[in-house]
Amino acid sequence: MALFEAHNLHKRFGQQVVLEDISLSFEANCLSGIMGPNGAGKTTCFNVLTGRYRPDRGRVLFDGADITGLPPRRIAAKGIARSFQTMNLFDDFTALENVVLALPEIRALGINMTHDLSRDGESLDRAAAVLRRIGLAGREYAVAGDLSYGERRALEIGIALAAEPRLLFLDEPTSGLGGDAKAALTELIAEIRRTVTIVLIEHDMAFLFALAEQIYVVHWGQVIARGAPAELRRNPWVQASNLGRLA
Repeated sequence: MALFEAHNLHKRFGQQVVLEDISLSFEANCLSGIMGPNGAGKTTCFNVLTGRYRPDRGRVLFDGADITGLPPRRIAAKGIARSFQTMNLFDDFTALENVVLALPEIRALGINMTHDLSRDGESLDRAAAVLRRIGLAGREYAVAGDLSYGERRALEIGIALAAEPRLLFLDEPTSGLGGDAKAALTELIAEIRRTVTIVLIEHDMAFLFALAEQIYVVHWGQVIARGAPAELRRNPWVQASNLGRLA
């Protein structure tokens, strides 16, 4: 059984059908990708899989349990984390504080004004370890708003990792990155995949094809192809499309 499965998902907004009979499965300890042109339904699909939208029809299973329609907080508590195409950071907080606030034991406290994070040595140490893992050692006390764009992208992934997920969804992680930052991100994701199952949406086909073991091609709200990168390069539809030239 796959770690994560979606069966026959449908989603519409008013008269617009965005997802139509989409089925996906992601194996544990693999890096899977979702690609497709703008407007294909990729981000809506991510939002359904992670609980931000409830599907009109279909089922979503995680480790055999039905999580269809659960709110994002409950899905996250089961071991699923995600990043967003638009970054969500506390820009006035330090990198360390951003990660500390994402730790499970701190999130469990909710808004607790009596809890002094500066005195929570164990949590600070764990957050610092996350920052080392994502290549931000030495930047613990840098204000998030002052970090470079690439560092901010890495920090967002670190915040997701702080939740200790079994499955990590990444939405367009290379968006806005230059060559050096993209190379650093490639190394980071290659390291993370050793311990965390990853699914990513990505417009950069070279980046995606270099990392993913299987890729779903989504267009017109449907899965139109699936396979390993080498298979998709030989797929007639992919070859005939702009996606094929990018790949």
